[in-house]
Amino acid sequence: MEKRTDKNSYTILFAVLMVLVVGAILAYLASALKPTIDVNKQLEKQQNILYALGVNENDEKSVAFVSTDKVADEFDKYIVKQLVIQGDDVRVDDTAYLIDIKKEQASAKNPSYKRQLPLFLGVKDNKLSYIVPIRGKGLWDAVWGYVAMDENMTVTGIFFDHKAETPGLGANINQRFFMDDFIGENLLDTSGKFAGVDISKSNADPINIDKLDNEVDAIAGATITGDGVSAMIRSELKVYSSYFINLKKN
Repeated sequence: MEKRTDKNSYTILFAVLMVLVVGAILAYLASALKPTIDVNKQLEKQQNILYALGVNENDEKSVAFVSTDKVADEFDKYIVKQLVIQGDDVRVDDTAYLIDIKKEQASAKNPSYKRQLPLFLGVKDNKLSYIVPIRGKGLWDAVWGYVAMDENMTVTGIFFDHKAETPGLGANINQRFFMDDFIGENLLDTSGKFAGVDISKSNADPINIDKLDNEVDAIAGATITGDGVSAMIRSELKVYSSYFINLKKN
């Protein structure tokens, strides 16, 4: 005599019930943990912004962020103003760091949409820096960063990270030996026009003495990731260039 549990209908019913139960549990956990996840994302953004400003816990070679228990206070201490640029409008917004860059990039594909551009003003060692979030595409997935500049668009600090670049190759964009090379690089060319910074395999300045060539040395074996970072810098920072031009006029 066939057992009821041997029937295909029982197996299907059991699988459906398991999917419903597991789905309900996951939905509950996602809902319950969302506030904690959101807070952690906010703290991570603040850590990245501060890192670019030079507020971190690095030693000579390591990458170490301000700890999460101190980051909110350090952010309030060093970030003196948050702005949002939208078309010709520039407004103060103390929650500018919460703007989703990925969503803004997607919305900007509609020509009628004026993208929101966050800009953070930070002061460290009595020097004012302007910190900008950027996002682009590497070899496998997203790459992003924060660039700190002075009023002349000279890089004063930088932070890069990635989602899925190749370990030991493109993944090294978040290492000190690469990021520190950008410090002092001018985003304008010698005529004052925006040029960005290229990650170049043919760079003839491997120890990066020349800060006016708009180039840094590439990471060996990471050409596509480097090209993605170069494109990200050009496209994402160029949209801020008019702000800095007006800044000089004023």
